[in-house]
Amino acid sequence: MKAPRRIDGSICGAIPLPRSLSRSSWPAAAAAAAAGAGLVAIRTAGSHYSNSRRGGGPEWVRSYSTCCCASAVGSNAKGQVIREAGSTPAPAFPTFSAHAPPVLDVKLSKPHQADSSSLVSPELEPAKRLELSRKELLELLDPYDGEVGNVDEHIRFFRDPYMRGYAPADDAAITVARTQDDHNFPSAEEITPADYEVKRTIWELSIAVNTRLGGKRDSVDLDVIYELYQRLPEPRIPFLLGRFRHRLLKALGQPTQKNFKSMLRYFAVLADVKNCGIALSNAEWNCAISFASRYVAVSTEAETESALKLWREMEVVAGIKATDVTFNILFDVASKAGNFTLAEMIYREMESRGHRPNRYHYVSLIHFFGLKMDSGGIRAAYAEMVGAGEMIDTIALNAVISGLLRSGEEVTAENTYERMKSSALQKTTLPAQNYATDQAITKALMMFAKLGRKFKHMQPNFQQITPIHPNLNTYFILVSHYGVKLGDLQRVAKLLDEMKLFQIPLHGSIFLCLFKSFTFHGGYPGSAWSPQRLDSIWKALLDTLDDGTPGIEISTFLGHWVLSAFNKCSNSEAVMDAYEHLKDRWQLSHDDEQYMINLLYKFVRR
Repeated sequence: MKAPRRIDGSICGAIPLPRSLSRSSWPAAAAAAAAGAGLVAIRTAGSHYSNSRRGGGPEWVRSYSTCCCASAVGSNAKGQVIREAGSTPAPAFPTFSAHAPPVLDVKLSKPHQADSSSLVSPELEPAKRLELSRKELLELLDPYDGEVGNVDEHIRFFRDPYMRGYAPADDAAITVARTQDDHNFPSAEEITPADYEVKRTIWELSIAVNTRLGGKRDSVDLDVIYELYQRLPEPRIPFLLGRFRHRLLKALGQPTQKNFKSMLRYFAVLADVKNCGIALSNAEWNCAISFASRYVAVSTEAETESALKLWREMEVVAGIKATDVTFNILFDVASKAGNFTLAEMIYREMESRGHRPNRYHYVSLIHFFGLKMDSGGIRAAYAEMVGAGEMIDTIALNAVISGLLRSGEEVTAENTYERMKSSALQKTTLPAQNYATDQAITKALMMFAKLGRKFKHMQPNFQQITPIHPNLNTYFILVSHYGVKLGDLQRVAKLLDEMKLFQIPLHGSIFLCLFKSFTFHGGYPGSAWSPQRLDSIWKALLDTLDDGTPGIEISTFLGHWVLSAFNKCSNSEAVMDAYEHLKDRWQLSHDDEQYMINLLYKFVRR
């Protein structure tokens, strides 16, 4: 609905008057303007306003011809208004522009009384009123081809963008595999027929996926699997058997490290499945939520919101209820993002749905209280985990140590670490730590807990064979605390020696902590984090890179802290030299290389 163009209130309030023209003399002046045979010109101050906004042209003048009056109006020499008997009042002033304060300019062509016959032009005499019916009024406007509707419908049309065709297209209908036939769709008889080249690509893809899942993870890279998948003609998924599709998503959902690239790769394949309207399994939903929340090192509110949106899509759109794994992922990301209120709500929701906590939930609960720096809560969660019959392993104790150090109980954390060391010394051999062994150990521990609750006399035996020795994550927690936070070089050096004792190889995360420690605690006379010790750590990093030690590669994080350490503890020449050595050994993208160049320029410019 358009608003009427008018000036609310009286004309006196809309037009500022000169001081010489008093409020009491306004009606007389208005009548005199109407009585004159000339023009009433309303113009802006400076006489150049209106057409300046239209790109030039003559000055804006709005004239009002007094010939529109229906009766003769005159004035005497004193300026008083004289009306003939039976004459109508002078017409009102026209509507003025409100862009700038107009100035009233009244010009009278004749000072004497005007003749009424000269005021009315014969061309402007009012025509006879036409009596138009409702139908004839409607016919004044050509009819619209179709239904017009009422005003309310058009207003709703403009208020709602979805009615104007701007709404995004509906997503493909998502379902969940509720039966075995749904889970294995499409079968061999239902897949899309393929030619020789497509069949060969599918065969190569199946070999790569089976090799990856068969225990030889390092022999086949996920990039190779994704490139083979991309070679299939679109929409790709209908060419694959249902069982093989699940294995493909399982392989892509188990990267060595979850990052932005691995997340996009998994979601690209999942989008193809979604667009085909093929059912998703519970594990695939949980993997998608895990990717959305754990592809970054530090979870924030953005990752929490993404995980909650996928959870809503899982339950509302797909119609599948969340499992205990789903709640553990949501609880973990909410805790790490610092949203403890949301984490508590998720935990209560899990309990209200009757999900029994498992070892994942207890470890997340210990970590939750550690983030809140509540040592009493850490002990309570640990006691509940033991009382529930879950196996206590290295992962659970690492969560305890991390929470105690964050809460300020270093002595208790050290005691726990000493007990872990004594357990490692009693065992002759320690299993190698990698993704495959970690997954196998986790499944075995869950099986031990299930059997131990059923057969109580077997539980001590299961706990005895459960590994509680220190691992790489244990030393990462300790080196981060004593090195980065406290700057205790002697304690850090002792921890590195104990890593050699337990045959735990150096990892990129340990080097990252060391260079951060030099950046925070070095660079001043008498510091234990001296340039000489920095050079020894730097040479050790270069040797491990040249030897091809697994788990060590040049990333922007490591490169940033290496250059920062040399910038803090040494000079610009050392920074340049470190940059050249890193450049010869890294495999970074163009954007990451540009980041390192900008960082180098920032340090050298000082």
